[in-house]
Amino acid sequence: MRRIAGGDRRAFDELYRRTSPWLLARLRRRCADDDVVADVMQETYLAVWRAAGSFAGNEGSAVGWLWTIAAHRLVDAFRRRARHNELPAVPLAETVAPAAEDEVLAGRVGQELEQALLVLPPEARQVLRAMVLDGLSVRETSVLLGVPENTVKTRARRARLALREALS
Repeated sequence: MRRIAGGDRRAFDELYRRTSPWLLARLRRRCADDDVVADVMQETYLAVWRAAGSFAGNEGSAVGWLWTIAAHRLVDAFRRRARHNELPAVPLAETVAPAAEDEVLAGRVGQELEQALLVLPPEARQVLRAMVLDGLSVRETSVLLGVPENTVKTRARRARLALREALS
């Protein structure tokens, strides 16, 4: 990332070569519209090129940082579509209702859940965002947030309990 931040095009190309197949697969699991996925891929790598200097993680967390950027870009794309009263295009073979995750990402979360999330401490919201919306593992979340894995587990458990209580 330091080399990319310094404008090293070869380092960027290597990052893209190593991570783009993985990122593309993850995005396709969350969105059936190839145009949206292509736009998110482009926006993600453009953001990485521009913001590589702000990357503050350890060696193993570059992938977590990349996924966080991509997940936020996907959320933005779903929100734009929701504002325009469009659902993500679904291939004809898939005539099922949008996945619950897509509905959440599209901003169709109920008022009660939104309020419950706002009551959570910021560190609990960070853990939920990383694990639920971004789909990161406990280990990836730990690296991304710079806290021990057991801390991630504890925060996730407390957040779930607090949400359950707030919504009951």
